[in-house]
Amino acid sequence: MIKPHGSDHLIPLYVMDDVQRSELLKEAETLPSIIISSAAAANAVMLASGYFTPLTGYMSREDALGTAESMKTKSGLFFPVPVVNVVKDASSIKGAKRIALRDPNVKGNPILAVMDVDAIEEFSDADMKLMSEKIYRTTDNKHPGVAAFNTVGQTVISGPIKVLNFSYFKEDFPDTFRTAYEIRDEMQKLGWEKIVAFQTRNPMHRAHEELCRMAQEAVNADGILIHMLLGKLKEGDIPADVRNACIHKMVEVYFPPNTVLITGYGFDMLYAGPREAVLHALFRQNTGCSHFIIGRDHAGVSDFYGPFDAQTIFKEEVPEGALEIEIFEADHTAWSKKLNKIVMMRDVPDHSKEDFVLLSGTKVREMLGNGEALPPEFARPEVAKILIDYYQSK
Repeated sequence: MIKPHGSDHLIPLYVMDDVQRSELLKEAETLPSIIISSAAAANAVMLASGYFTPLTGYMSREDALGTAESMKTKSGLFFPVPVVNVVKDASSIKGAKRIALRDPNVKGNPILAVMDVDAIEEFSDADMKLMSEKIYRTTDNKHPGVAAFNTVGQTVISGPIKVLNFSYFKEDFPDTFRTAYEIRDEMQKLGWEKIVAFQTRNPMHRAHEELCRMAQEAVNADGILIHMLLGKLKEGDIPADVRNACIHKMVEVYFPPNTVLITGYGFDMLYAGPREAVLHALFRQNTGCSHFIIGRDHAGVSDFYGPFDAQTIFKEEVPEGALEIEIFEADHTAWSKKLNKIVMMRDVPDHSKEDFVLLSGTKVREMLGNGEALPPEFARPEVAKILIDYYQSK
């Protein structure tokens, strides 16, 4: 397994010692506190899990702007997006040097972390515009990531944190949620050295399934890490519990035992296209994966990004040696009617669009809503049934 980003070892910020965690929780109840945004809470969970190694807390205004502008902090650390705690109003913690962060996503807003406050600063309107342009490549509020980014506030609280729990993720997804250090441990027990990772925020159809096999064979990997996002999505996306059930069923039925790890991580989707692709690669390096699949429109939304911008950024903007993980560049995959199998479209130049089984997201949702079976060339019947049951229950 390859080493973590910017460090010889993972730096998870979860307080693992039970006694120390209990003492910190008692202290936290006496501290000034603030309910943070869902995005900041997800950042805390990722810091706790070691996915954001080597960060030790939330970035300052200067570091946030640096990562947005050039993917580098003031110290020169490569990082593709700001990791910040931004709020609308920090008056409840004014003057405090140590505070408790409360979870917005759990009933009663329990304490999620304890934070030492280095600074409380303001992002200007120009700062927000610059970050939107650099991270999302647009300032259009029709972009769900831009809309979310620009509605949480402009007051940035920076400093190191100690995290006391994993929000709702361990409880809601006990069989799937894994920290980066847990994934490394599992892969080590399996004896995997070369691992290919697949990111998903959707159920996996036949094309995704076969893409994982293609990548594993191409790089001669010992195993596949299917790593799904379990946090907040945009309206209309399929909920995490449904995706989770679909992927577990697909792997259970169609992959040999001990060849796939199904895991998930607690992060809210950014829909930041190329920048998020680099962030996703960094996550997988921190889990120990040697290769990461990036296909068409990775982490994109609508038509804000070109189909292969998420691959191009690694060649044109990511400095050589900034990340150790290797990118497996994939094209769109689909069932070929000519060849009776799933292929990458770039590998069959003699095919026309009519030679593939292709369904738009709108058409898939329409069919599922009507209780219609999806073509077996497009989706496994066991997966389609789970999706039909979900759409029929809405």
